[in-house]
Amino acid sequence: MRGTVQELEQPADPPAPGPEASTKERMKHRLETKKGRKLYALRKQTIEPIFGIIKETLGFLRFSLRGLKNVRTEGTLVTLAYNLKRLFHMGSAPLAA
Repeated sequence: MRGTVQELEQPADPPAPGPEASTKERMKHRLETKKGRKLYALRKQTIEPIFGIIKETLGFLRFSLRGLKNVRTEGTLVTLAYNLKRLFHMGSAPLAA
């Protein structure tokens, strides 16, 4: 059996919880497995940091309008503002018409 010391020292995945396990217990188990940790780590590179930036930097904590159509419009404006701010900081010049 060959492998690095790190691979050999890693414990095997714990057994899966039974069907009566709570959601919290199932999530705990998922984070204890290699596959679960790897899958959960993908969240760092996808959309979640953007939500944090929008909330902290832009100060957008809740929607002001009601109704699905209005909320979608407001959300579109917020993401447009985020993207414009990002383009500005990246040094991208606007396209000439």
